[in-house]
Amino acid sequence: MNVIKGRRVRGGLLTLAVAMSVAAVTPADTTRRNTAATATVAESTAAESTAAESTAAESTAAESTAATSTTAPSTNAADHTRLRALLRRLTTVDGAPGALVEVRNRHGGSSVLTSGVADVKSHAPIHRDSRFRIGSVTKSFVATVVLQLVGEHRVALDAPVERYLPGVVRGHGNDGRRITVRQLLQHTSGVPDILDYLTPQEILKDPLAHHDTRDLVNIALAHPPTFMPGTGWRYSNTGYLLAGMLIEKVTGHTYGEEIRRRIIAPLGLRETYVPGDAPSIPGPHPRGYVRPGEDAPLVDITEINPSVAGPSGSMISSGTDLNRFLDALVRGRLLRPAQLRQMMNTRPTGNPDGRAYGLGLESRPLPCGGLSWGHTGDVLGYETIGGATVEGRQATAMVNVDPGGSDAQDDDMKAAVQTALCESRS
Repeated sequence: MNVIKGRRVRGGLLTLAVAMSVAAVTPADTTRRNTAATATVAESTAAESTAAESTAAESTAAESTAATSTTAPSTNAADHTRLRALLRRLTTVDGAPGALVEVRNRHGGSSVLTSGVADVKSHAPIHRDSRFRIGSVTKSFVATVVLQLVGEHRVALDAPVERYLPGVVRGHGNDGRRITVRQLLQHTSGVPDILDYLTPQEILKDPLAHHDTRDLVNIALAHPPTFMPGTGWRYSNTGYLLAGMLIEKVTGHTYGEEIRRRIIAPLGLRETYVPGDAPSIPGPHPRGYVRPGEDAPLVDITEINPSVAGPSGSMISSGTDLNRFLDALVRGRLLRPAQLRQMMNTRPTGNPDGRAYGLGLESRPLPCGGLSWGHTGDVLGYETIGGATVEGRQATAMVNVDPGGSDAQDDDMKAAVQTALCESRS
């Protein structure tokens, strides 16, 4: 699932889960590093795009061709030198089979850069229109729907959760009468995180098993809160499981139906899905891998029932669609001004990089000035980061291993998005 927080927090749980369940999925014949994978850029008008096989004995990966599509004259291959270097690092030092970055500037020009491979057996390169699991970036979609309901006066941000989900948040010190909707969305509720208590074997011993959202909530609520509501900040996937349940209670439709009706359809997001129980990824996509231990072979976990993540991290999308969504969100096309201000009203998370969290949306300072608005997402097999500026620049990065990359993978992913946003200022 979004599995579902910062790499350093979640890694132990997932590594253990994978190690205990490695027999349930098919191992991939690759070594730890794709040392020959490189990121190169070619204009979309070029006649040919090729993928050359690696000659390094250490790696079974092939070099990929990274394509650039330009619809405005302000983007060109020379603009992306540092970004290409970061992509190459992700697929060599950091150990990811493949990586993708899609960047869009304020004039509408877009570029897609890739490195490494989508499949370590066939050595197929990363497709420029790849779909992938986006993990906790799902939270931005869910929060947007809740805030639309706030704008429609069907939900009150500072009302207790008990008003919408009577009797659901109770026991072991958890009390929905004292927790507000705002606190669920901002991770200030103190509700215990499901990932701290979900039995590791349950995630992967049967990857295709259905997981009921209420059952996942009950697993978490069998434990005491991490702090009294409103007195701290701690990432909790349980809060977004509850937010999804709230959407269903208020609208009479599932969170997925509301996301499709309110966001996917109006924005024309043709590569974005709320998959429910469907284990496959529609359209072109890289295989998703986990690495159960240092120097262990990769394990293919592409197909998994996403209900284990539900409204906290189940969605599938693409770089193109995530950039379009984030642009529409931060520039006011999805929310009324009052609700967008609430969403972007952040509080510090204690992260040394200056990250601050709003309502399903986080901000990070950019090295070139200003803020990036977006979210990170980690789910078995994939890591995604999306960011946008209010001036009209967007970037999304993806790698197809999680967990199991290097300790620096998170930092290099964030640096790739920040670099893409700063390079696209013209």
